[in-house]
Amino acid sequence: MGQLAPSVGKEPPPYLLAGIGAIFAGLTLVTPFAFRAGGDDAFIALAVPASLLTLMATRVAERAPTKRALWLIFGVGIMLRIYVLLFEPLLSTDIFRYIWDGRVQGAGINPYRYFPAHDALAHLRDATIFPRINRADYAVTIYPPVAEFFFLIVTRIGESVNVMRLALLGCEAVSVTLIVLFLRRMERPTSRVVAYFWHPLPIWEIANNGHVDALAVALMLLGLWVALTGRAMGGAVLIALGVLVKPYVGPALAAGWRPWDWKMPLAVIAAVALCYLPYLSVGSGVFGFLTKGYLTEEGIIFGDDLWLLSVWRLVFGAHQGDVVAYAAVATSILLFMALSAVRRQNRTVASSLADTNMLLLVALLLLSPNRPWHFLPIMPFVALCGNAPTWVVSIGALLLTNELYWEFHIPKLIIKSILCGSFLLACAWSVREAYLRRAANTG
Repeated sequence: MGQLAPSVGKEPPPYLLAGIGAIFAGLTLVTPFAFRAGGDDAFIALAVPASLLTLMATRVAERAPTKRALWLIFGVGIMLRIYVLLFEPLLSTDIFRYIWDGRVQGAGINPYRYFPAHDALAHLRDATIFPRINRADYAVTIYPPVAEFFFLIVTRIGESVNVMRLALLGCEAVSVTLIVLFLRRMERPTSRVVAYFWHPLPIWEIANNGHVDALAVALMLLGLWVALTGRAMGGAVLIALGVLVKPYVGPALAAGWRPWDWKMPLAVIAAVALCYLPYLSVGSGVFGFLTKGYLTEEGIIFGDDLWLLSVWRLVFGAHQGDVVAYAAVATSILLFMALSAVRRQNRTVASSLADTNMLLLVALLLLSPNRPWHFLPIMPFVALCGNAPTWVVSIGALLLTNELYWEFHIPKLIIKSILCGSFLLACAWSVREAYLRRAANTG
């Protein structure tokens, strides 16, 4: 899928990027207060324009003197991350479960064994973390083992929200470093990192809300770097570790695989098995709340929140077995795309990243998650690939913010139709632009 055409013309005035950064920073600074006054709608009303400013900043930054631009980009990005750390998580309470899971493991208890409100864990409760754990009275942890290892390690340093968020910002620092390295390797302006570093989605969902997806993204990018620089096996194992934080990064496994390479799948399976091994005392319970309720709550098991299936049902009605049929079709699409990517002739770093980007985007379209932070795996590709579909999804994901239940909310199906429909239109536009460029070059 083609990249957004770079801006052409003379170098922009030196103050232009600074002006965009100042407006962007202003929107970010007022967001916590607007959220408290107006809830999700106020947050979205500020975050979406801020993301459009990020798009504008990217177009300016890639033509600006690189050294000056990078100083400004990192200065504003770091300042805003420090600022949002001053506020309690605004949009999610997941971080309190992370700290709880680390505390439970520190006490020598398998986190997949008991839900937080179980009497067996009464001695671990406190007045700060425990009262804010979601699903505390019925759900054991949902998180895979690599995420649990991370929670244990971080909480040995400190059992606080800020310690966990700082650790996740450390993961984000790894991701940003790898984005810059990839841009250099592809001979693209490193100032394009602004597309990630100023984007509201990672600022709020990592620095403020502290989502563990930051670890998954870092492992995915590290795996891609290792795989695309000649060590495919090691890269696949690193990506598999990312999958054991958040499964959404799974499509990236196609980047380093070659047809008929049976060693890589075996290495991935072995890595997954070893990570689950310390928790096997609960048997199949190691899959936690994921298989026992979360997929139902998120409307996946019955297909209620799968956007394409919901649209189909709206037009043709629900039918017995339609979820199974949808799953089969969705799996076939992803497998076809993955096989097309691995069979591509003369694969380059740029083409492999572009293929990974589209696999992630299509997987998200088919799964249509309900939470904005589930879209964090595509955020590095806003800088690395910069195509219209990725920008559209990264901005549209902000519309899914729904932590507070205020009187006015647009129905979820309409929000997802805006997000997914815009993605499909952006794909069609990109295909058309690519066709016109090829026709012009050959004509």
